[in-house]
Amino acid sequence: MENKQVGLGIALMLAEVIIIILMATTVQYEYDPAHPGPAHTDVTKKKSDFHEKHPVFQDVHVMVFIGFGFLMTFLKRYGFSAIGFNLLIAALNVQWSILCSGFFHHGGDSDHGRIKIGIQNLLSADLATAALLISYGAVLGKTTPLQLVIMGLIETAMFTANEHLGLEVLKVRDSGGSIFVHAFGAYFGLGVSLALGHGRAIGHAARLEKEGSSYTSDTFAMIGTVFLWLFWPSFNSALIDGELQHRAIINTYLSLTACCVTAFAASSLVSHEKKFDMVHIQNATLAGGVAIGTACDMMIYPYGALLVGVIAGTLSVIGYHYIQPFLLKTITLHDTCGVHNLHGMPGVLAGIIGAILAGMATETQYGSSLYEQFPARGNSSHVDDGMGRTAGGQAGYQLLAVAITLGIGLIGGVLTGLIIKIPALNKLTKEEYFDDSLFWEMPPDMEVRHQPEPNKREVEVKTVEAFVYDNSRPDTA
Repeated sequence: MENKQVGLGIALMLAEVIIIILMATTVQYEYDPAHPGPAHTDVTKKKSDFHEKHPVFQDVHVMVFIGFGFLMTFLKRYGFSAIGFNLLIAALNVQWSILCSGFFHHGGDSDHGRIKIGIQNLLSADLATAALLISYGAVLGKTTPLQLVIMGLIETAMFTANEHLGLEVLKVRDSGGSIFVHAFGAYFGLGVSLALGHGRAIGHAARLEKEGSSYTSDTFAMIGTVFLWLFWPSFNSALIDGELQHRAIINTYLSLTACCVTAFAASSLVSHEKKFDMVHIQNATLAGGVAIGTACDMMIYPYGALLVGVIAGTLSVIGYHYIQPFLLKTITLHDTCGVHNLHGMPGVLAGIIGAILAGMATETQYGSSLYEQFPARGNSSHVDDGMGRTAGGQAGYQLLAVAITLGIGLIGGVLTGLIIKIPALNKLTKEEYFDDSLFWEMPPDMEVRHQPEPNKREVEVKTVEAFVYDNSRPDTA
């Protein structure tokens, strides 16, 4: 079997060397004794920033490296790769994201033209990396590690540019990252999958045999679900403070609870046997965290947050059960983890909800904090950089950011897919999809399991127990 990792080690070492050189020449500590400034001399602020943000940073860190990794272990023959590649591309792109973000956001304000790095930068890097891991879910099991590394470097740069355009130029509010993280990551990944032709390779069949799950793999994936569900309020509130953070945590938590209940209910109604479908429970229960993200710190009120969760849970289950198979059949779009249903559609929904609330925002609701919530609506008497934007104008910019993000995500994903499709990167064949043994030294007890399996119709059923086991999960047939 051809080695699918030729050149990976060299590429990784080269990338790391380049990052080290860039860090050495462009980055310094936010509180650097060699270059003291106002931030360095304000000891109280320094301690406050760290103690307030470090617990949230740890929560987001768990989501990125454990939550996303274990959520993708549902494939019965791809557990090593799901967790391992998640760790690899996240670790690499956290470093790259710090540099990309610094070039856009911090370079001009830094002493001696250098980027200042602090706890806030680490948080932002984790959030940016989450977008890449979402994209990874769309191509899970169908790409080589080298393709993932190149995809990550390109996507992180494009993500930072799009985020800068939305937050700094258009002055859009997206505190939970539903537009710039979830929607961008989902549609970028779908664009890559479409360009690589994964759906055409697999055909119109619902699943390949190796794409199925097992009782053990689904149980491990639920670990990722629970971690993400628990820490999502920290994810949505990570970059804001004060009363905005207070609202974000409450609204996110309430939306998640309503979404979880609704996902269970909807799953039992649409599944073939009118039972709970583990695919829905692993994923759709989280959609409320995405759908509330843009408006998480806005005055949506508790009942509104619950309503968003209900809509998100229903939409996500419908996506998994009806929309995903339809897209595979009609446009050959293959989405391994269903990121369109968990991150894509709920992310767009979040953007629309955020625009509606922005258009309804008044001083009666927010008081003077209206101009903290929407800085572009301020004026010289409230916020120095206020642009005097109306409520309707802010809503329009919110919708514009959604449209631009979808366009950049899809087009950028397709172009990236065409780049990593070149033969030199060892594109996988259909027979090599969803198989750890291509990239990992497998334990002895797994070697037999990774041999090609005969057609089940040609196998004589020797025992009733074997027959029941083989047919207990139709999606693995």
